[in-house]
Amino acid sequence: MNLLKFIIQNPIISIVTKLIRPFPKFSFLFNTSFYQNQVNLKFWFFQKVLKIGGNHQAYWPVHPTSQVYDTENILVGVDSYPGIMKGCYIQGKGGIEIGDYTQIAPNVVIVSANHDVYDSRKHIEAKVTIGKYCWLGAGCKIMPGVTLGDFTMVGAGAVVTKSFPEGHCIIGGVPAKQIKELDKEKCIRYELEPKFYGYIAANKFEAYRKKYLKV
Repeated sequence: MNLLKFIIQNPIISIVTKLIRPFPKFSFLFNTSFYQNQVNLKFWFFQKVLKIGGNHQAYWPVHPTSQVYDTENILVGVDSYPGIMKGCYIQGKGGIEIGDYTQIAPNVVIVSANHDVYDSRKHIEAKVTIGKYCWLGAGCKIMPGVTLGDFTMVGAGAVVTKSFPEGHCIIGGVPAKQIKELDKEKCIRYELEPKFYGYIAANKFEAYRKKYLKV
């Protein structure tokens, strides 16, 4: 650990950053600084090179304390990185799709499959779909089969067991219920350029999706 600390804190990181700038593979480091979820060299190095945390197969940034499974069944949008914050559990067995610019707080759980109550050896899969511009508050849980429309704000600690496909609302509680309807006219739909799906530039993502993803 002392070696890792030295590497991170040493000025060599700055030198390496300058050396890799010309390479397109690392363009995400220099073109996402204005994203809400910024990706830096240290984050990428921990995840993709040192493989700390076991999330190296994810094509988006994942914190080493978070766990992401079945990444081939997970489709993330621009600046939407499930697990980038600490302590998240993301299980994509039944499929997960998350729209652009959706923010996910620490300790969030998203599961797309659960044990059969009559036979725990079996899993019942159901896709989870989360729209654009959503916010999943700290510690909330999104259960299999749930669909959340654009601009759905999920309160901290909520357990979402049913869908809110119309979106534009604040939900919370156990189980989650609508607390407030949002004024659609006040909801701002912004776009960021250039676009990156995790570590992958938008113009290369479709090819990556066809080759590696099942969603």
